[in-house]
Amino acid sequence: QVRLVESGGGLVQAGASLRLSCAVSGFSFGAYGMGWFRQAPGKEREFVAGITWNGGSTNYADSVKGRFTISRDNAKTTVYLQMSSLKPEDTAVYYCARQATIGGRLAPYEDGRYNSWGQGTQVTVSS
Repeated sequence: QVRLVESGGGLVQAGASLRLSCAVSGFSFGAYGMGWFRQAPGKEREFVAGITWNGGSTNYADSVKGRFTISRDNAKTTVYLQMSSLKPEDTAVYYCARQATIGGRLAPYEDGRYNSWGQGTQVTVSS
């Protein structure tokens, strides 16, 4: 059974940092690209960051470039999202997701290309 479990969210002040983790099980983690998405109240879910199966390529939403870093540890079957210089507009529920197909040279931006999702972790940034 595919399982993705996020952790690390919380309430922080603007300018602070947080590291989110997503522990996965039930599939060959090292074969799949992974992504982080977020959804703020009243807004659609949006892509935040993605990483290829081998960590060789990463991509980011423009809104988080230079502040967030996605990484993965295939030995620990965990994907991370290091968030720095947090802003109130980063407030959202953050989800990790597994790409629907193995391999790939780039992690896709479209959420329809991911087919397994975690339950989410809340990040709240106060001003």
